[in-house]
Amino acid sequence: MGETADKRRLDADFTELYKAHLRDVYSYAYYRVGDHHDAEDLTEQTFLQAYRHFERAQRESDGRPLRPWLIRIAHNLAANYYRDRSRRPQTHLEDAAILSAPHDTETLVEGRQELQHVLEGVAALPDDRREALIMRFALGMDNREIARALDRSEGATKVLIHRAIKQLEKGLEERQAAGPAAREAGDER
Repeated sequence: MGETADKRRLDADFTELYKAHLRDVYSYAYYRVGDHHDAEDLTEQTFLQAYRHFERAQRESDGRPLRPWLIRIAHNLAANYYRDRSRRPQTHLEDAAILSAPHDTETLVEGRQELQHVLEGVAALPDDRREALIMRFALGMDNREIARALDRSEGATKVLIHRAIKQLEKGLEERQAAGPAAREAGDER
């Protein structure tokens, strides 16, 4: 009977973990693959894999939060997704749903264009830099959590994020300096 009670407790703990981090895992997967259906599949795979190893992860976590562990699983599955399908992320602007306050049409169009340029810049970053920015700004993870998820030191993670931001800023500045004609030519590709 003790075994059944342990199983119920483990399942209840996993359900709590699932409810607490479903949105984070899905958001991470979506920013990584840029497609809602694929993000749902990756989220499901992440939690299935997490369930298989949950008891051990709980023991080894030593009371630390398990969110970085979940994001690490999603990270590995997303890497496999690209390796298996040889795809690059493509974020659909309509799905971004970032602009929620009412704006006039011109402001809305400018905001969407700017957002599209930022998303393109993030997609062009090397994988580790893109990953770190997604975790930091889309999921709000701190450097310690990101370091655990990427299996790096906190110092290396801080440098990685700094370099990713600098590279993104430089790319956006270069695109802006190229002028409207170059941007339009880039949009037509």
